[in-house]
Amino acid sequence: MDSTPSADSESGAPGQESQVLSVLVALPAHSPLSATPLHYTHTGRLPPGTLVRVPLGARAVLGVVWDDVPLPQQEGLQLRPLLEAFTALPPLDASWRRLVTFTAHYYQRSMGEVALSALPPQLRDLDGTQLARRLRKLAADKGLEARTASAPLPLTPQQQQALDTLLAPADGGTAPRPCLLFGSTGSGKTEVYLQAVARTLEQEPGAQVLVMVPEINLTPQLEQRFADRFPDQRIASMHSGLTPAQRLQGWLAAHTGQARIVLGTRMAVLASLPGLRLIVVDEEHDPSYKQQEGARYSARDLAIYRAHHAQARILLGSATPSLESWHQSRPAGDGDAGGRYLRLAMPARIGAAPLPRVRLVDMNHQHRRCVFSPQLLEAMAERAARGEQSMVLLNRRGYAPVLHCADCGWKSECPHCSAYRVFHKIDRTLRCHHCGFTERVPRACPSCGNLDVQTLGQGTEQLEEALAHELRALTRPDGQPLVIARVDADTTRHAGSLEQQLARVHSGDVDVLVGTQMIAKGHDFRRITLVAALNPDTALFSSDFRAPERLFSLLLQAGGRAGRDAAIGSTSELWVQTRFPTHALFAALQRHDYPAFAAQQLEERAAAGMPPFSYQALVRAESREQQAAQDFLNAASSAAADVPEAAEVFCYPAIPMTPQRVANRERAQMLLESGNRAALQRFLPQLAQQLHAQRNRTILRWAIDVDPLGI
Repeated sequence: MDSTPSADSESGAPGQESQVLSVLVALPAHSPLSATPLHYTHTGRLPPGTLVRVPLGARAVLGVVWDDVPLPQQEGLQLRPLLEAFTALPPLDASWRRLVTFTAHYYQRSMGEVALSALPPQLRDLDGTQLARRLRKLAADKGLEARTASAPLPLTPQQQQALDTLLAPADGGTAPRPCLLFGSTGSGKTEVYLQAVARTLEQEPGAQVLVMVPEINLTPQLEQRFADRFPDQRIASMHSGLTPAQRLQGWLAAHTGQARIVLGTRMAVLASLPGLRLIVVDEEHDPSYKQQEGARYSARDLAIYRAHHAQARILLGSATPSLESWHQSRPAGDGDAGGRYLRLAMPARIGAAPLPRVRLVDMNHQHRRCVFSPQLLEAMAERAARGEQSMVLLNRRGYAPVLHCADCGWKSECPHCSAYRVFHKIDRTLRCHHCGFTERVPRACPSCGNLDVQTLGQGTEQLEEALAHELRALTRPDGQPLVIARVDADTTRHAGSLEQQLARVHSGDVDVLVGTQMIAKGHDFRRITLVAALNPDTALFSSDFRAPERLFSLLLQAGGRAGRDAAIGSTSELWVQTRFPTHALFAALQRHDYPAFAAQQLEERAAAGMPPFSYQALVRAESREQQAAQDFLNAASSAAADVPEAAEVFCYPAIPMTPQRVANRERAQMLLESGNRAALQRFLPQLAQQLHAQRNRTILRWAIDVDPLGI
């Protein structure tokens, strides 16, 4: 039944003809209606990019007027009218619509899904009058404080050279080349970002800048740095930790151009920024830039695409660049034309602070259940006696990964997943980190009744407890007992808790900080002089070919938190406890030699035909039965083998994912590989058609992941 349009929907001149408009709405990729925009009527013409509310079945949903798509020739076709047009809001421009189109096509999702997911959720609940009121309020409230801007810091020669190269005019009016800022930890990359933003805003009155960070926990200190430097500029933040009202306000400020500086996580890459002139992607190597649900896009890669088409500059910054970016920034030579990016190097730390010394502890010489080697405990005690801070990194939260019974072999398996539930001692629970299933810890073994149920392995909660025991006799220089704090997903789940804990570290209230990888990157801890990484060995021999790259990056980034303040005068150290101290990765780490590590990894990948020398996609399927999921993927692959594009694409047989079962759903995956990105892109829509055709009731869902980071 057609919905009755609101009074605002048919506002137009009397006698005005009804127009047919193409409108994108949010439809899942497997919907038969998702391929193209839907058609509606409206009295009067609306420009593409106008937000509208339209009827869809029995619901009223938000949509975006799109570029004209021919109306299907269908007998008896009746179109429904728009319900409302949000004419108070400027239309989304052609550059944004091109970005949405590219994202949907490249990552094999529907355009409506991508477009509507890029808009703040609260827009779905507002009518035209409410939205106009928000816009008037936004224009009246500049959100600025009357205070003095912090002065720019003097640049070192290497910083100045990087800044000048980034902002140099492009040749012949072409789009500026992407720049990779390869700067060691503590080399002053953030100051380069700040001064690049300042000069961009000065050069063009309406210019906007997008600065991206990989994780929410890095935004507070960055927001403060930018607010101190630019008190006269409205700064919009975009990340999932904001309330719906805050997300809407930030998006409106960016879309209308009132916010000239936008800070955010990966979602910010799809924001409407009509005046975009500079994009900064900090910690560009971080896997958090890859979306893992819905449209599985890489925000870093989309930022590069967006900058190119907007004729904007883009700066990718990292102390450990992704191997893809490193390869793309290779200099020309020996018959190689070189990469598409410019590489800018800043190898020296600010203030002559030395890079941390890397010390390897061979755990083969310690007793089997040793958690902290005596040498490491002694070094931490020396730091505490001098009033310095230490940091302990273990990328596993909870108290212990597994509870087990030595009598019968029972382990704390999750009944819904092919994984173990983690023991959390603080609330005496067994918690699955995949599906969230939680139970109280049993008083005795559920299988045999044995009362002596023990833990296997360590988590951050256990490290915190062990350190408190080992260092209980030590005091600060003022005689107070040492303070040990833990920062992980369990201790920072409440709003504001992360900021409070980090403030304690910055103020010196914490002597030893224990945490997961969320404390290992981006933070400017001035008092930390020792970092210890425990049990990193699992990544050395992983089946995932990206595991060594991620481990080297994590260790080098973690070590970079130490010794950032040269005034302390203490030699900073990175301690690594390992059973494989002679491994080549640790040898490169001791020299802080990322180029050598990258060269070795790229040589291995070239020999094996791995990215960046090939291109990949993963097709995943979920079913109640593992064999059904695998058969579905293999059948679709076989059916698509006859299309011409299949000749350049190799489809591996479907296999179980790891973990194989999550929330009672069996998961399978099929890897596709090609040496030609264009051929893979032409093949994927053909495969998607076969997946649509082969799907049956046994398949719960399927998805295509282009350029996957985890296999």
